[in-house]
Amino acid sequence: MNAADQNLILQNWLSPAFPVSAFSYSHGLETAIAEGSVATSQDVADWVKALITHGSARNDAILMALACGRDSWDDLSELALALANSAERLTETRDQGAAFVRTLKGSNGPDLPAMPYPVALGAACSCEGIDAGLALPMMLQAFAANLISVAVRLIPLGQTAGQMMLTNLRQTLQTTALECLSATEDDLGSATILSDMSAARHETLPTRIFRT
Repeated sequence: MNAADQNLILQNWLSPAFPVSAFSYSHGLETAIAEGSVATSQDVADWVKALITHGSARNDAILMALACGRDSWDDLSELALALANSAERLTETRDQGAAFVRTLKGSNGPDLPAMPYPVALGAACSCEGIDAGLALPMMLQAFAANLISVAVRLIPLGQTAGQMMLTNLRQTLQTTALECLSATEDDLGSATILSDMSAARHETLPTRIFRT
């Protein structure tokens, strides 16, 4: 498969229009905004950057990279589920993964079993012969864009401010993707404790717009 075809497939899979309901998940960010921990554009940028470089987004990128090089994903799926450190994050990765593989099968894509979302993305890339080096930065950008969209809607912030944040993250996305491309299971781990605690407290918010 040539690079143009790979790009088109990835743009489709990672588009907000691909029905995995990514727009309905805040990854705990809704809690941080409600509690005042995240209130400005700079707060959002710092929050998202931390997740990419030291948190759950980095873990997801490593899991996706590992899945790209396999033809069996059971053990990796179990590991991905174990890394979900709250009930809602478990729901998020499990339900998005199930929706992703269900849509793939229904649209003449690979027929994969249900698995956590980053593993499912990597497995699909493996089946379709898509280069992990191309897929990883696009996946991280989709993750960042979704959380920035949450903040744009909730704080609220202007759309231009949201796009500026995403532009400024470009080098971070590329650097992290490159690091994750050669990572192993030993490199998995998170140091974003505030984000983890926000995700765990989300289910007790009096008013919730997002599922996580």
